[in-house]
Amino acid sequence: MNTFPSLTPLLRWTASAFMAIAAISPAMAQSKSTLDAIKDRGNLRCSAHNGSFPGFFEVDDKGAWKGFDIQFCKALSAAIFGSPEKVTYVPLSWAQRFPSLISGDVDVVFKATGWTLSRDTKQKIDFSIPYFVGGFQFMVPTTSKIKTGKELNGATVCTASGTSIEPVLADYTASEKVKFQIVTYEKSEELQGAYFAGRCDALAGWGPSLAVTRAQKVKDPASQTILPISLSLEPVAAAVRQDDKKFRTAVNWVIAAMIRAEELGITSSNVDAMRAQLTSNPASNPGLAKFLGVQKGVGAELGLPDTWVYTVIKSVGNYGQVYERELGAGSPYKLDRASNRLWKNGGLIYGPVFD
Repeated sequence: MNTFPSLTPLLRWTASAFMAIAAISPAMAQSKSTLDAIKDRGNLRCSAHNGSFPGFFEVDDKGAWKGFDIQFCKALSAAIFGSPEKVTYVPLSWAQRFPSLISGDVDVVFKATGWTLSRDTKQKIDFSIPYFVGGFQFMVPTTSKIKTGKELNGATVCTASGTSIEPVLADYTASEKVKFQIVTYEKSEELQGAYFAGRCDALAGWGPSLAVTRAQKVKDPASQTILPISLSLEPVAAAVRQDDKKFRTAVNWVIAAMIRAEELGITSSNVDAMRAQLTSNPASNPGLAKFLGVQKGVGAELGLPDTWVYTVIKSVGNYGQVYERELGAGSPYKLDRASNRLWKNGGLIYGPVFD
């Protein structure tokens, strides 16, 4: 008689346990936040553009990326690593941005991306708080004497492919009983070339981008008319992979910090002096001392250093500084802030509360 206990139940249990662990391993891997993966990798992978989108993401004469959206990539890098330069920019077309995000080719999309219902529900992505507001508009040659979108009946309208304007144009034609031929282009350069070559009667696009294009591409801006907003007003937000609250929260608060800094009058020029004053007397303004990392409170729960707000403002600037430098008076485009003024200045830009 065999006096040793049978190994069969033990082997069965071991095999079952191994299979169970193997089954949950992908879920365990997926539970790791993008923020942790970025730290482990040592750099942030951020969206750029397969060409140039002036004012928002473009390459300068030294081969470096610049633009309004690029600054938010730099700000996020500064918050995570203490440096705005630990970013790998991945050039993507409009159509590539969500598949590339979902597949992990990029960590975050700052790419003039409108927050829409279909994207929020049908794509495996989540959105940050908005960091820009822009309307969809038409640009036409001033000599056409067209004053409204309704006068484009029978026209050829060119626009970018893979963007949210295509369904907006379809809705507009249906609601306004206007029929026009829509021709799409993947690259901005091709789209602009077609319009200025006269192959399109109108260029449909994001209003701020149309204004930048007009300022950059024509000698006489008065030769091109941007019609009043008649399509839609769209909030622009960063996109991150779905169900990653830790990373989405960090992105949200980096954007919010830049907005809050402008509200408080904190700039890249005065932040050192303000922080030094608070260091010597933090009790003079405890909330501001916490905000600038003199005291603990804004870092640990986000997985960031307590000094991250200071580093972002010192490295990149507050929201208003970024706008003026990349799009406004300090840029070649001189784009009025309009709806992108702070809420207290009659605009639509605001952020959540630092408490």
